[in-house]
Amino acid sequence: MKYNWQQKDWPNFKYSTKDVEKDLYAFSERAGRLSGAMEVLPEELQFESIVDLLVAEALKTSEIEGEYLSRKDIVSSIRNNLGLNTNQQPVHDQRAQGVAQMMVDAQKFFEKPLSEKMLFSWHRMLMKGSPGIPVGRWRDHSEPMQVISGAMGREIVNYEAPPSTRVSEEMENFITWFNHTAPNAKGEIKQPVIRAAVAHLYFESIHPFEDGNGRIGRAISEKALSQYLHRPVLLSLSQAVEAKKKDYYEALKKTQRSNEITPWVNYFVKTTLEAQENAEQLINFSVKKAKFFDKFKDKLNERQLKTVKRMLEEGHKGFEGGMNTRKYISLNKTSKSTATRDLQDLLDLGAFIKKGGGRSTRYMLNL
Repeated sequence: MKYNWQQKDWPNFKYSTKDVEKDLYAFSERAGRLSGAMEVLPEELQFESIVDLLVAEALKTSEIEGEYLSRKDIVSSIRNNLGLNTNQQPVHDQRAQGVAQMMVDAQKFFEKPLSEKMLFSWHRMLMKGSPGIPVGRWRDHSEPMQVISGAMGREIVNYEAPPSTRVSEEMENFITWFNHTAPNAKGEIKQPVIRAAVAHLYFESIHPFEDGNGRIGRAISEKALSQYLHRPVLLSLSQAVEAKKKDYYEALKKTQRSNEITPWVNYFVKTTLEAQENAEQLINFSVKKAKFFDKFKDKLNERQLKTVKRMLEEGHKGFEGGMNTRKYISLNKTSKSTATRDLQDLLDLGAFIKKGGGRSTRYMLNL
């Protein structure tokens, strides 16, 4: 079976946008709405919303690849890199430090043309804390670069990338294509989501690095979107991908057999819209969170404040299962009587909403 890069028409991708025309229009409309929503927020809240989006992207882009990083380390590293911490906060996991650094760098320099130097720099950042992996250079091993699934002994080869001897030339062509199709360039692709979709598939098909291809590929897609909007794109593509990770790998697998990529384009456009919806919810959540703290921050004791902050870490989808006495005791290392009193106080203040009764009693934040 031949893969896309083995076809005579590689990399002349063909696709139809007939099935996603309305979605492409919806993306542009929603992008404007998101931008407007951010502009009316106070500056401090704008930064908090951007941090929340970058945290979601950093966490989820790693989870897609099977890495589960400390949220606390990610938040600290992103705030450090954005210059929001007066004193640099400690980051214990180098992997968290690296992926956060790459996210911030990609956002800061979205307008710059893509280059080999930029990609190598991202790779060095991303591979912090990953010993034994060649960093800042294309893969050069002689063994095939394969994407494999299935249990040991029953592995299935889903895709095999071009041999290492071709990577340098393929990446030179890819970088030229990416810059040639940018806004106002000679070969401009007018629809931003289409260019982002093709860029991701094209890059993933070459699979130029020993590791980190998926994470860098998604950063490239977001760079493509940002260049059209003339500002960093307000969404976490990885969050939407991770929510339906199986669909992502299945869409790639199907499309990498041919250079007719309409199914991939359809998948990518709809996933990008889902990412925008998540971003809208996240920004709305940031506003609610700020109002909540303005109302209650001076009325909560240290234990209650710690509990509220922990619940808010889960984002707009809420703290799974809500808060209860047992969780409160575990989180604060306190007695049952103190936990019961604190929770009742939060309820009386209006900070919590009570759900259920008896042993099933749980509390949700009143946002």
